[in-house]
Amino acid sequence: MPSRRTSKSGNKIVVLVSCASRAEGRRIARSLVESRLSACVSMLGPAAESVYRWKGKVESAREFLLVIKSERRRFRVLAERVRQLHSYEVPEIIALPIVAGLPEYLAWIAKSVRNSSR
Repeated sequence: MPSRRTSKSGNKIVVLVSCASRAEGRRIARSLVESRLSACVSMLGPAAESVYRWKGKVESAREFLLVIKSERRRFRVLAERVRQLHSYEVPEIIALPIVAGLPEYLAWIAKSVRNSSR
């Protein structure tokens, strides 16, 4: 079995971000891809209903989920960009490791988030 280092997937991540509106999701997605913080952002819709506890009360809201493909080394800057563009006081920004994937797709992620000056 290949080691984490040789699998090429160990540094790839999927980041989940929920947004209040489709427009907000599009704005965040475009900014992340244009700045090479993400290779691709998929927005799932129609809106889902989220039920959550906020400031001591159970609330619900319609939300759009962003599925962001990136690399672990870009997460800190990516999360900060999302916070700058997001309307929520505390936005959901959760990174999950990609443990396996089509090698060509993983290479495409790496190439897409590479700084253009390299």
